[in-house]
Amino acid sequence: MFTGIVEELGEVTAVENLGDASRFRLRGPVVTDGAKHGDSIAVNGVCLTVVEHEGDEFTADVMAETLNRSSLGALGVGSRVNLERPTAVGARLGGHIVQGHVDGTGAVLERRPSENWEIIKISLPEGLARYVVEKGSITVDGISLTVVDAGPDHFTVSLIPTTLALTTLGLKQPGDPVNLEVDIVAKYVERLLASTRGTAGTQGAAL
Repeated sequence: MFTGIVEELGEVTAVENLGDASRFRLRGPVVTDGAKHGDSIAVNGVCLTVVEHEGDEFTADVMAETLNRSSLGALGVGSRVNLERPTAVGARLGGHIVQGHVDGTGAVLERRPSENWEIIKISLPEGLARYVVEKGSITVDGISLTVVDAGPDHFTVSLIPTTLALTTLGLKQPGDPVNLEVDIVAKYVERLLASTRGTAGTQGAAL
């Protein structure tokens, strides 16, 4: 489990095409400190497994399903990425509960800078809007953010200078893809309510 608090802005140093998968080599001196084979590291919000670790770099295999359902397939050598290690038991939950399982991709639609912050408008794929609410939580490229405004096919977030300086959202331009993970609590509530309605309907029919 992650919290959406990015630890560092890393870099893709190599991409190897494996046919039905890709192997990425990424540089991140903070997240590789103490890393070992089999550890998890979130890359732009996608939970990946460390295959090899040498110095301040690690490699991770990304299967076709992940490449197709996330924006990782658009990465190349030199791309900057948000990196985060799993949260430790007993640590502070600085953001919100993040699984590292991308629900879909959106795209930056608009950037509106102001003196002390910046508003970014991001598109929402069909089927995800029902999980996004004003002042709720959403993960964008692995960053835990608070929704400012939620529309039927988009949402906006307000970014402070620290977020702009230390994450990929400071670099993204209109048209650039971003990984989205909605709040897991919203998905569980939806499933439980659907189950409850089904049970109530069955009981009513029996009566």
